[in-house]
Amino acid sequence: MKVLDLPFRYRPWRPLHVRLVLDEFSASRRQPVRGHREHLAGAIDWLKRAQDVRDGQRDAGGVSAGWSFEDGWLPSYPETTGYIIETFLAAARVLGEPELEARAQRMIDWELSIQQPDGAFPGHFGEPGSRPVIFNTGQIMHGMNAGYEQLGRAECLEAAVRAGHWLAAQQDDTGVFVRYEHNGIPHVYNTRATWALLKTALLAGDAELKQAAIRHLDWALARQTPSGWFAQNAFVEGRPPFTHTIAYAIRGFLESGLLLGEERYVATALRAARGVAAQQRTDGWLAGTFGDGWVSRDGYCCLTGLAQMCICWSRLRDAAGESGFERNIATGLALLKSSQRLQDPADEVRGGIAGSWPIWGAYSRFEFPNWAAKFFADALMLNLERQVSRDA
Repeated sequence: MKVLDLPFRYRPWRPLHVRLVLDEFSASRRQPVRGHREHLAGAIDWLKRAQDVRDGQRDAGGVSAGWSFEDGWLPSYPETTGYIIETFLAAARVLGEPELEARAQRMIDWELSIQQPDGAFPGHFGEPGSRPVIFNTGQIMHGMNAGYEQLGRAECLEAAVRAGHWLAAQQDDTGVFVRYEHNGIPHVYNTRATWALLKTALLAGDAELKQAAIRHLDWALARQTPSGWFAQNAFVEGRPPFTHTIAYAIRGFLESGLLLGEERYVATALRAARGVAAQQRTDGWLAGTFGDGWVSRDGYCCLTGLAQMCICWSRLRDAAGESGFERNIATGLALLKSSQRLQDPADEVRGGIAGSWPIWGAYSRFEFPNWAAKFFADALMLNLERQVSRDA
């Protein structure tokens, strides 16, 4: 999509929009790269604003899905609020900000208030009539598990178990989810939801949920091609998956394999992570989508997916003993830092991470999604904590 052909809906005449677009053409578009802690604080501050903008609304307590040229600040997003709970609890410790724990408690309260009687959580923005989605419910379960483990809230595990049994009821005998799928098609990236399902099963001692998670992991594993790429992993059938969903699939396999002590799932994650790493440019840039064989013709970087891959590479290094990803992590984080506007006067973008670079790239076009900031913060914390332990 060419900048001169911008659709009317993106409101290109607004001063902030004009400035952000023109900055992409500037020779000095890259922002100063500072220490992990300063960039982490900026991302967390942006996420706090994304929560605060919903104060006084029906979805107060949740985190706005983000800020976009088209709609401004969006409503709270149940799916991503679910896994931002984990991020705020971790950041409360790393940054020494107990206020973040109180914010996570508010997120949990909102999520619990919208869970449906059958255990599912609503999709979209959680508005009345929102149809549940397999992936979204799984991501909220991550937050419920964190609420139980880290905050001692028994009702969170109860909610996760009910959600888990709803997930299991949507599977066929092969482990594929056949109902309540995004766009009505199965997705390998649901491994990130089955990771939450598996964790819930282990916390609750629920053998039925454990087997449901393993069934889906085995179905998804069979979708990996010889190059390490995953078929049936895109939002839309027949299109190459975003780096974002590739990273979702990798993380789901990795963390599930670690929980189970199952080497074949870890090996699946490693094979794909190496495939992505081989395509990364020396400046840290990764293409927005990849086809089988890791082929891409994209001219934009999916910043969200890059942040997620930095997490995957870091977890493979720290938990699986793989030492070959240090350059990928370092250059990836440096590029993400250079895209973050730490001193911008606009609250909408200061400290946030855009979906794509340039901002008109095909992933979350002209948006600052909350999950981009969340994954960037997670990647920084993984590597900040490693620096501290190494220097101690």
